Amino acid sequence: PDSSRFWPADGYREGTNPPSYDKQYVRDYLETLDWNKQAPGPRLPAAVIAGTRAKYAEACERLTGETLVR
Repeated sequence: PDSSRFWPADGYREGTNPPSYDKQYVRDYLETLDWNKQAPGPRLPAAVIAGTRAKYAEACERLTGETLVR
């Protein structure tokens, strides 16, 4: 998901930003912070890490039909 954009087809509407299954979730979180966008980046809270993992797992499951072992 890091180099591609995935979203459910039924959620796509032209001109909108549909919920996605990629790193945009982390980008959106980082945009809420006040930092200079230089490395190293801020530490991610456990909730953001867990949310990102869940989105990646769902993308994998939707694409392959296989459930990841968690």
